Amino acid sequence: MRTSSLRAVPALLNAIVALAISAPCNSPAFAAGPQPSATSDEAPFLAENDAAMTRMMDGMSTKPTGDVDRDFVATMVPHHQGAIDMAQAELRYGRNEQLRRIAQEIVVEQQQEIVAMHVALGLPLPAPAPARDQQKPASMPAAPRHATPGHGMQMNMPNPMQGEQQ
Repeated sequence: MRTSSLRAVPALLNAIVALAISAPCNSPAFAAGPQPSATSDEAPFLAENDAAMTRMMDGMSTKPTGDVDRDFVATMVPHHQGAIDMAQAELRYGRNEQLRRIAQEIVVEQQQEIVAMHVALGLPLPAPAPARDQQKPASMPAAPRHATPGHGMQMNMPNPMQGEQQ
């Protein structure tokens, strides 16, 4: 009797997690697509945010394996990736510097936790991918480029060795 009830634990945990996460997402504040009051400037952000939420929820719908640890990671990785995707949308479209800093922290911390969960289970690490937040939307002007020879950053600092060589 005890082992059969223990087998039900992963399914029960998945059901609880799904309900806890989906309940607020079914509220009008989280309705799919741009809201009628959304400005045209906000529409791309809302679309990206909605796509991130949909990917996250789809990814969290996993079949229990009987291994609580693996099931936990299988649901938490898409959850963390969803947070990363939403934070990157804030970085692309948000203007509040404090929120942008928080979004940057979310990206870094959630990526670190995804790696830590993979390491804890001995799973291969996620493949490196370019950060989507590095791309500017078409409506935002790119930062001005500084003319520097070669690539990278050039710092004009005095070189004490040059004075001795002349």
